[in-house]
Amino acid sequence: MRGDLRETAADRVAIEEPLEIRLGYEVDGERQTTSISITMRTPGHDEDLALGFLFTEGIVRSLDDVAIVKPCNGDNTVRVELEAGVAVDLERLERHFYTTSSCGVCGKASLDTLRVQGIAPLANNNGLFEHSVVVNVPDRLRAAQHTFDETGGLHAAAAFDSQGELVVVREDVGRHNAVDKVVGNLLSTGQLPAGELGLMVSGRASFELMQKALVAGMPLLAAVSAPSSLAVELAREFNVTLIGFLRGDNFNIYAGEERIA
Repeated sequence: MRGDLRETAADRVAIEEPLEIRLGYEVDGERQTTSISITMRTPGHDEDLALGFLFTEGIVRSLDDVAIVKPCNGDNTVRVELEAGVAVDLERLERHFYTTSSCGVCGKASLDTLRVQGIAPLANNNGLFEHSVVVNVPDRLRAAQHTFDETGGLHAAAAFDSQGELVVVREDVGRHNAVDKVVGNLLSTGQLPAGELGLMVSGRASFELMQKALVAGMPLLAAVSAPSSLAVELAREFNVTLIGFLRGDNFNIYAGEERIA
């Protein structure tokens, strides 16, 4: 409908399909397989998504833990096999994650859980990002959203360096999936912890996205929309720079202002 005009036409929509992540690991010398996540995602870069999810949830601690990542063709399943001798937190797996494209992981870990995991505040690196660099990143991210151009229905995330160059860009119907795909790519290419890279997201800055940036060692999270109160609390406690409402030449800094020159 365009005003009073009705017409019929073809339209492209973003694909949303379930992805199951299966984890293979060793217990007392015997191989076990556990389904640990079902997430609604946009197909593509599924191996990155699986690796990023396992890393940001603390199940995989480094690429050395991973023996193989194997998609099951036509089955919407990715199998991640861990190396022999890699310890797996079975209690963590017993939570049996179920995620959706809109809300992320249900029963999400709290700030207390992050403290228990021994995650330390990030080191100070003052003046890492110039104001002029930060304000140009959203336009660069938007220009790289090729599937969004066709559908208008995808979130995006990107890792960028101190010069504003996009290191990796991923799109997905789920904000957390897009970030997991970025983190998974950085892990598989040996770029974690990413202490010199910022993370740009196309929506709001939630606690969940802040947690993923923190675990990846990324010192800055920038969003075009608002942050949540818990994201601000997490950023301040763990010394992550948090930027919200990044539009045009303007943005708000909620934590870690010393990194913005």
